[in-house]
Amino acid sequence: MVRHFLRDDDITPAEQRQIISRAIALKADRFAAQPLAGPQTVALLFDKPSTRTRVSFSVGVTELGGSPMVIQSGESQLGAKESIADTARVLERMVSAIVWRTFAQSNVDEMAAGTTVPVINSLTDEFHPCQLLADLQTITEHKGDPAGLTVTFVGDGSSNMANSYLIACAMAGMHVRVATPADHQPLADAVSSAQRIAGETGASVLVTDDVVAAVTGADVVVTDTWVSMGQEADKAARIATFTPYRVTPELFALADSAAIFLHCLPAYREYEVDAAVIDGPRSVIWDEAENRLHAQKALLEFLLTA
Repeated sequence: MVRHFLRDDDITPAEQRQIISRAIALKADRFAAQPLAGPQTVALLFDKPSTRTRVSFSVGVTELGGSPMVIQSGESQLGAKESIADTARVLERMVSAIVWRTFAQSNVDEMAAGTTVPVINSLTDEFHPCQLLADLQTITEHKGDPAGLTVTFVGDGSSNMANSYLIACAMAGMHVRVATPADHQPLADAVSSAQRIAGETGASVLVTDDVVAAVTGADVVVTDTWVSMGQEADKAARIATFTPYRVTPELFALADSAAIFLHCLPAYREYEVDAAVIDGPRSVIWDEAENRLHAQKALLEFLLTA
């Protein structure tokens, strides 16, 4: 039966640990796995601009022995003259997997429902599960087993990153906190899923507008841009809303003395985070960015051999 990765809980906690462990192994020996030898082709669909996602998947597919085929928005009939379901049935005859960076979560859901090859959500408006695999790999490398650690996401709780952090970190057995204004809450489904998973893994879930309480004692502090693609017209209002949630040196000092800082990038210094934090000695953003490559290779191998 074909496996897809459309949101963070499409795998089990045990499978999540397996993928992260494999990612660390592939980082140490980058050409150890060749499940796409042939070369087989992986379709990489992009409805949004991308740096890390495009580079990491293109390089990753190549290192797995395959051939990446990048299709930018407007370069195919998808979403214009041809339905998602029909596109899925065409692609499955020619490629071994489909990776899609798009807008609505329903797009990847429909693609997966219509094909017999693995579909990977490389980012939607609702979830960013590939980023969380890389982030959990980074946490594991720097802090050891994530289970029992506290991670705090600061900023826009209604973002895809906050939704994925809730679910993925609960799966990893972490105490996950989201500090966000009351009118920028995560998806109710993401919160309820995280709470259910937390009951099984020993994790805990907290969504609060009290940023000081949320950051105090945290082992990992995370933020993301306040102005995502499509929100540029609201930039001034969003900055005013989220300024109290900026990760300053003073706020970061409330975390554990050995805490690390994560940001999925691109970052806007002196907006969501001060340069002194993101460029400081406990920032691990460059490891985090590199780990997109290794985590996604491990994910592709897992899905292709499941």
